[in-house]
Formats: sequence, structure tokens, C-alpha cells
Amino acid sequence: MKLDRLMGILAIMLQNDRVTAPYLASTFEVSRRTISRDIDALCQAGIPIVTHQGAGGGISIADGFKLDKSVLTKAELSDIIAALRGIGSVSEQAHIRQILIKLGADASMHESIVIDLASHYKGHLTDKIKTIKQAIFDRRIIEFDYYNNKGESRRTIEPYNVVFQWTSWYVFGFCAQRQDWRMFKLNRLWNMRCTDAQFALRSIPPGKHDFDSHLPDNIKFAALFDKSVKYQLIETYGPDSFYEDDDGLYFERGYTNRDHIISWLLSFGDKVKIIGPPCLAAEIKSIAKKILLRYQT
Repeated sequence: MKLDRLMGILAIMLQNDRVTAPYLASTFEVSRRTISRDIDALCQAGIPIVTHQGAGGGISIADGFKLDKSVLTKAELSDIIAALRGIGSVSEQAHIRQILIKLGADASMHESIVIDLASHYKGHLTDKIKTIKQAIFDRRIIEFDYYNNKGESRRTIEPYNVVFQWTSWYVFGFCAQRQDWRMFKLNRLWNMRCTDAQFALRSIPPGKHDFDSHLPDNIKFAALFDKSVKYQLIETYGPDSFYEDDDGLYFERGYTNRDHIISWLLSFGDKVKIIGPPCLAAEIKSIAKKILLRYQT
């Protein structure tokens, strides 16, 4: 950690004519005494540091001192910074900020790409990701309450990856209850704790690390949508997901989660009609009747 901080301090001083000890202490979240010791360490390492007293004073590197430039191009550095700031939206900001400093990224540096991987549960999400990452590093088993369409259960897993896919965050690991590899959505995962029990790394079978395989979409349905919701289909599945004729927008798709697809179809109200399979159309009709009955009582 000290070496990381020393590299960060050096990067800041190379980017600025003069900085102050309080600024460095605030940036790296340490005391001024710690910064003073770090400056002494840099001097002992041969970095020519000059201290300026009085108003406008501070710490600087002697004129003429240079380090080799990064082998990264400006475009490559920009891509890395954008990715790091995206991770920073769901991670500890201080840690990400120190990495950006090492890369020479000024806080005011304009980026053409802005990535925000957080959600309405950002605080909880950050804590969960932090805990899972540490558990993966220490090879420790985690436990949590999990909520899905089958109800509530307490799960125990050996965590291997934190995954962002299908617009959501998941943890991938070996589930003790199912004795198989599983994906668990973090927003459905609560009351998590990292146990003291450690696990030996398993060999992940071919195909299991293909995260798309955990949510197959081999159950098909077809529907006819009103042309007024064309933008919604494009937004979700793209302009090639349907074809248009005089009757409307013909849409055919596979799905994984029946409850999810029913909720999605119901969100269109009277702007969609299920063509097949008949069992899906019957279920939509049944739900619509129950909704009508609720408002009649």
C-alpha cells in the first residue's frame, strides 16, 4: 500500500508545479505526518524534491527532472480511464482515484465516454461487490438470503467471479445447495456474510464459464405489437427484432424467465397481442381478468 501511495504522490507532483502536504494527505486519506515520511522516502530514493515556505508554498520536484513517458497512447489511456471510472461508480472511489493519479489522469480531464454501472441500490451494491471480491481473493465461502420467483432461500456458495451482464450485477460460483455452478443477481441477494470457511479452487467445466448459458432463451413466443410502441422494441431489442406490415409489428423472441416476460408484455397494456404459444396467451388473459376483477370490487 505504501508503494502505491508513493507512486501516486510522485505522479501528482510530476503533473503539478507545486502541491501542499494537506492536499496530498486528503487525496490519499492519510495524516500529514504520513505524507512527510513518504516525501522523505522519495528523497532517499533519489527524487529531487524541493520544499517552498511561506504563502503559496508547497512541495515540488526540482526543474529538469523527468521520467520516461508512458507507452500508452492518448486514445489507449482514455479508454482505460473511462473503464476505471465506470468501475469507480460501484467501487471505492479513493482506490480508483489513486489508480487514475498513477495513470496521469487529471481530475478535470474530459472524457468522451461516461460509464455508470451503479443502480438505485448503489450503496448496498458497492458493499456487496467489495465483500464478494475479498471473499474471492481469500477463497472464503459466502452466505446470503436469496429472493426469486421460487421464493426465499438461504444460499451458501464458493464465489469465483463478480459479473456485470444483461444490465445487472451477478456473483458466479459453486452453490452448495444445488451442487452446481450458479449465477445470483446481487439486487436479489441480501444479508450476506463472508464466513471463516475456506474452499479449494474447483475446475470450472467447459461451458459453465459462458455466462449466457446460465440464462438460455430457448422458450419462444410470438406477438403482434401496435406501431406506436416501435421505439420501445428498438430500445430493448434493436431495429431488426421485428418486421412491420399493415397489421402492426410482428415480434418473435426466446425468453428464459416466464414471470419476467409476462411482466414485460403486460407493461404494453392493449398495445400487444400474444400470437403464440396458446398457453402464454391464456395466462395473459387470466391475469387481465384478475386485474379487472380487482378494480370491480
